[in-house]
Amino acid sequence: MAGSGAGGALLVVGDVVTDVVARHRGPLAPGTDTASVIRTLPGGAGANVACWAAHWGCADVRLLGRVGTDAVAWHERELRASGVRPHLVVDPEAATGTVICLVDMGDAAERTFLTDSGASLRLDPGDWSPSLLDGVARLHLSGYLFFSEPSRALVTAALESARARGVPVSVDPASSGFLTKLGVDRFLELVKGVDVLLPSRDEAFLLTGLPDPADAAAKLSRHVPLVVAKQGADGALVARGGSVRSRVPATPAVPRDTTGAGDAFTGAFLAALLAGAEAEDAAVEGCGAGARAVEKVGGRPPVAG
Repeated sequence: MAGSGAGGALLVVGDVVTDVVARHRGPLAPGTDTASVIRTLPGGAGANVACWAAHWGCADVRLLGRVGTDAVAWHERELRASGVRPHLVVDPEAATGTVICLVDMGDAAERTFLTDSGASLRLDPGDWSPSLLDGVARLHLSGYLFFSEPSRALVTAALESARARGVPVSVDPASSGFLTKLGVDRFLELVKGVDVLLPSRDEAFLLTGLPDPADAAAKLSRHVPLVVAKQGADGALVARGGSVRSRVPATPAVPRDTTGAGDAFTGAFLAALLAGAEAEDAAVEGCGAGARAVEKVGGRPPVAG
């Protein structure tokens, strides 16, 4: 793991959900049973990033999210066990978000999500306070926040607060499916002023229309100062000022479940930046965490004890 995280606190704002992970082998059988191994686990892209950042050495990780009354105690307990300080808003109307993760136990361990965002996308400006940035050296926004009107308004408030305090901001676009519905131009407009963008290969392709990963990363780095494009088994690309500056190889791994691999990369990358690493070295740490993530089931790092 990288560093001690002594460079200040990381505040993550994003989704906290309950993952129902169903691992099956081969295609689903329509109209009948498909044998599966099913587990219920804590998840959510924002929460996963926070947990991996803490696991990777960041000593002060905080998470702002919204959950329902049905699972708040469990999620708070799980976050604290992972070393994260939760700031969970309890929604009086909506249940905690739930994601059904269908994971094919073939060689690629590829997954498909069925998503009920529930309370997670009902964060709104009333849940934000500039005091949340007290002692914070970096702010990370989960891309899922961009996919509902209330949470987009919170993003605007958070970005204004961060700019006023000089706190750098990173964004993970989160979902190519939701990005398509939101619209590329609208997303790029919303992330103006962000310091770091961490798209997957598919998200970078969607945001630029360019099929070559390096071309896509380079183009995005003309919109955002630093782009770290996650390439899965092909590692990562680090781009600045319209060109790719570094190609970081993947860490070898035998995948069991790719759920949360991108979140692991982002968490470790941010922890390394906070510990003083340069972007290229932080991307190496990200690849290491991604490899650790795919070798276990679920999107969170293991909890000691």
